[in-house]
Amino acid sequence: MPARPAAAGASRPLDWQTDALCAQTDPELFHPEQGGTTAYAKRICLACEVRIECLEYALAYGENQGVWGGMGPNQRLAIRRARDKRRTA
Repeated sequence: MPARPAAAGASRPLDWQTDALCAQTDPELFHPEQGGTTAYAKRICLACEVRIECLEYALAYGENQGVWGGMGPNQRLAIRRARDKRRTA
């Protein structure tokens, strides 16, 4: 996972990456070729203790590819849209 700058209000936003199970796994699982499965990556994420931090990071930075926090791009897009809808309601 590429390092990015801190999200607003986060003191050490990337510390979670050192505890991420994906850091100990083949990165190709989290960014499969088109038509490939993300099931293995999502299974790894379910056991990861920093899954929520990873997901929030991906949502904050608009990651639109791969599996982050146990969710694929379409799932993250749905979360962003629901959050945006709540903000404007």
